[in-house]
Amino acid sequence: MQKGYYIAAFCLILMARDFFTMDDFDLSGRTVLLRVDINSPVDPATGQLLNDARIREHLTTIRELRLSKVVLLAHQSRPGKDDFTTLEAHAERIAALLGRPVRYVSSLFGRPAIEAIGAMAVGDVVVLENTRFYAEEEALADTKLEKMAKTHIVQRLAPHAEYFILDAFAAAHRAQPSLVGFCDVLPSLAGRVMERELTMLTQAVQDPERPKVAHLGGVKADDSIAVARHMLEKNIVDTVLTSGGVANIFLDASGVDPGEPTTEFMRREVDDYDAIQTECKEVLRKFSKRILLPTDVVLNDDGGRKPVSVDALPAKLLVYDIGLDTIAHYADVIHQAKTIFFNGPAGVFELEPFSVGTRELLTAVAESDGLSVVGGGHTVAAVERFGLQDRIDHVSTGGGALINFLAGRELPLVTALQHSYKKFSKGGSKA
Repeated sequence: MQKGYYIAAFCLILMARDFFTMDDFDLSGRTVLLRVDINSPVDPATGQLLNDARIREHLTTIRELRLSKVVLLAHQSRPGKDDFTTLEAHAERIAALLGRPVRYVSSLFGRPAIEAIGAMAVGDVVVLENTRFYAEEEALADTKLEKMAKTHIVQRLAPHAEYFILDAFAAAHRAQPSLVGFCDVLPSLAGRVMERELTMLTQAVQDPERPKVAHLGGVKADDSIAVARHMLEKNIVDTVLTSGGVANIFLDASGVDPGEPTTEFMRREVDDYDAIQTECKEVLRKFSKRILLPTDVVLNDDGGRKPVSVDALPAKLLVYDIGLDTIAHYADVIHQAKTIFFNGPAGVFELEPFSVGTRELLTAVAESDGLSVVGGGHTVAAVERFGLQDRIDHVSTGGGALINFLAGRELPLVTALQHSYKKFSKGGSKA
């Protein structure tokens, strides 16, 4: 992690930023609205948090604001889900991690919220209610930034703050009022999580050292195909390694039938499977020498590993992992890489017999001397399960946000920060 930290710091100095960071303003004594992504697993029976990883990611930002008045905005789940609940437990966990009181207010922009903000002293942290409890957060999503700036949440809260800090990289691919609306009415800064993510990802994409490799696995094959296409077309990487569901659909597109059970599973998981398969064929036609497919896979034979060559497919059993020959080949490619992107597990790593591919490839990433960037919910869970988080340069908090970044798509939160920079930098960035 030290290597990644210094690379990030050096890169930030060199990179021509077009957004504010917390270094651009004196925030002492100021009231700041801090939008984070602390969406966490919750036990629906007790309302208790099952994991506080996302909360811990934001502690650096919160601690740096110890001389400010911090009004924290966040969401938890979405309407209709079992874990759609208040942020009371989150506030309690933040307090425990900080070692000081944190006040939870069961209001977002009503009188209790406004009065709580008005009563704050320097060093106080207040957590307002789940932003998605309010209809306009979802109803006005993806509308124009200026329209979101006129919502109740923005119009009621903005007058009581001097700055807006956007630290929710994991939601960077979303456009909702609490995420981007304040960027039109307040100087808006990237928090430390957002800054670190953008710095490290930009560094990894722009690093001129070769070779550069991307591993794409998991079952969200539609997004991964877009990433593969973009990264190969723009020459961001030299080689794409495929595994998991991504490999299954690429194999199918290449003329190798994985077997009815696996194909039917993929059709359930991937929207518009036939269109995605057609796109895979096009990507393979253009970049066949730069996309590596498994040469052997592991089937789930009543809970046990059954290795078979790809030449032996189709199979009547589900594909659950990549085989040892594929692991050895992919690991060798990873070891030689100067930059590695890793998104998605190689198999059903949650089941020990089928964790081999994911564990061995991530271990190769950890052992590599190249700059390593891994991300995605399941990938991060695997990294933590195998105890490799301290040996990887950058473990991204983003799943969808990371995929969208790597696919070359616009990230609304970055666009909003750039908008605020242009609007509020005319009079100088220091305050």
